[in-house]
Amino acid sequence: MRERLPDLLLHFTLLDGIALLSLLLCWFYCAHVIERRSAAKLSTHMLMESYRIRWMEQMITRQPRIFDSAILGIMRNGATFFASSCMIAIGGCVALLGGAEQLTVLASDLSDALVVPKIVWEVKILVLMGFLGNGFLKFVWSVRLFGYCAIVMASVPNDPNDPEATPTARKAADISNHAARSFNRGLRSVYFTIATLTWLIGPIPLIIAAITTTVVLYRREFNSRSRAALAS
Repeated sequence: MRERLPDLLLHFTLLDGIALLSLLLCWFYCAHVIERRSAAKLSTHMLMESYRIRWMEQMITRQPRIFDSAILGIMRNGATFFASSCMIAIGGCVALLGGAEQLTVLASDLSDALVVPKIVWEVKILVLMGFLGNGFLKFVWSVRLFGYCAIVMASVPNDPNDPEATPTARKAADISNHAARSFNRGLRSVYFTIATLTWLIGPIPLIIAAITTTVVLYRREFNSRSRAALAS
């Protein structure tokens, strides 16, 4: 991968550029629409933020708080699992980079349409690693924020009449929402990583996969039964 940028671009077609741009635009579009607070119709992600606030308010009067710590532990374990999965996937991509020559030979055996220079496979794998790396960082930060949330929850006074009880519970809710937001961003990176895999086949499959991923995410956030249940 020591070629100059102008020489590197010669290995890609205009359709490849359009496909990659479509992927990035879909990714940013999902983030903007799903996390928009001022929208007339809030996403499932945004609706859940209000429920986390109510959760922390209810926690003040719940004795003991084993149920609350169990819920937080489940969420933290989920983020840890995905962080570990991203690490394994990044390792797999590194292995693919080392065997890009063999990948080129295998592709040529499968179809003449897949015969491309080694540098093209390397760039596509690097894009995959970019999404996986972003997902890993988001999941790791989510794990850390859930840890902060646990400490703040533990500092909420047991007495509901304590003037510090409600403000501290609200702080725990805010940290929990930040952790969940980071977790959801990591999940979106995983979704678009799967879409990016189709670029190994060609630019047209990548465009189709990017649009399909966006449609699926939009439906789950704004037109799913779970969203209807939360909003009712």
